[in-house]
Amino acid sequence: MKVLVFTTVFPSREMPNFGIFVRERMRRVADLCDVKVIAPVPFFPFAGVIKRNYAIKHPRIEHQGNLEVHHPRFFVIPGLFKFLDGFFLFLSTIFAVSKLRKDFDFDLIDAHFAYPDGFAAVLLGQLFKRPVVITLRGTLNRLIRYRLRRAMIKVALNRAARIFSVSPHLIQLAEESEARPVKYRIIPNGVDTQHFKRVTQKVARANIGIDEGTKVIISVGGLVERKGHHRVIEALPQLVGKFPDIIFLVVGGPSVEGDISSELRMQIQRLGLENHVRLVGEVPHDQVSMYLSAADIFVLATRYEGCPNVFLEAMACGLPVVTTLVCGNEYIVEPGRSGLLVPFGDKARLGEALQDALTSDWNHQQIIEYAHSRTWENVAKEVVTQFDEVLNDKLNQVSMYHMEA
Repeated sequence: MKVLVFTTVFPSREMPNFGIFVRERMRRVADLCDVKVIAPVPFFPFAGVIKRNYAIKHPRIEHQGNLEVHHPRFFVIPGLFKFLDGFFLFLSTIFAVSKLRKDFDFDLIDAHFAYPDGFAAVLLGQLFKRPVVITLRGTLNRLIRYRLRRAMIKVALNRAARIFSVSPHLIQLAEESEARPVKYRIIPNGVDTQHFKRVTQKVARANIGIDEGTKVIISVGGLVERKGHHRVIEALPQLVGKFPDIIFLVVGGPSVEGDISSELRMQIQRLGLENHVRLVGEVPHDQVSMYLSAADIFVLATRYEGCPNVFLEAMACGLPVVTTLVCGNEYIVEPGRSGLLVPFGDKARLGEALQDALTSDWNHQQIIEYAHSRTWENVAKEVVTQFDEVLNDKLNQVSMYHMEA
């Protein structure tokens, strides 16, 4: 089986932490079948003027472990013309896909994200006469609100041979676009248990300079409004009275969604929390477990998510997770066993949940075992099984066509 992965969200030499969850899944799939990746990068001629990520010079081709990754450029017009991204992505990648196909006659296209990736992928699938599968991820929460993009999402999902979703919540959103429900399969994200494993807290804290006995909470995610680091900081003063030495670690940097780091620094200063909040910045993916192991609990006061595998990464390090009751979070975090859920935007409840989590007696081994049940290797087996079914369906359709003819 030859699989062409098509996604605009994928790590590169210039953006090593961008879309790691896609790569982690697909490099396990590549252990089971032949995989190559086309990860187009946006290009806009005047990117330097508007200071966006459209001028980053990615390598044209790179090898990441067992994956060969191609980075063709695709033209974008920022702002009001984002609804054209799907068409531009399709037109800009026809040549790259055609060239790759000469030596890699792929059997199907595996697209990640419904738009613009999924929309462009189904057009490529029609052009090259190959079935397309689409994985729904968290951006659907936002894009479904835009009328034109919603219409193109409907086209993509109705033309796909199968739709994978990382959570049931995203299926509910997709149904609003009238995609046929019979084609859905839920395949959540996984975790790399080789990289994410519990290090002795004493050792971890010595490595990052935190004293023993200090209460530590941690968030991992881009410095963007959606992730809610500012919501945790806002709730922190009510914890300082009970835990005078508490530290909140924020691991992450600016992302393609934006950068609120200056707002976070002003908020920290305004609330007098300079000794209680550390903006760690971006950390190499394989070093994040050291920071997680140094903490007592993990928190993400997010506005929306798909299936945040950072939850599983925290759990693999033995941490209970405190997060918001939004999207599919409730399908990962089991209250009382692996963490706590709070209503979105309720500062008082968030503070209470953090305090409860810090004072509760958690079964850390049970939390670790739950994370180990969702390894990327298990996820890859589910994905390849679905690929097989899609290709078998295609063969059956061809056979029926010839019989009828």
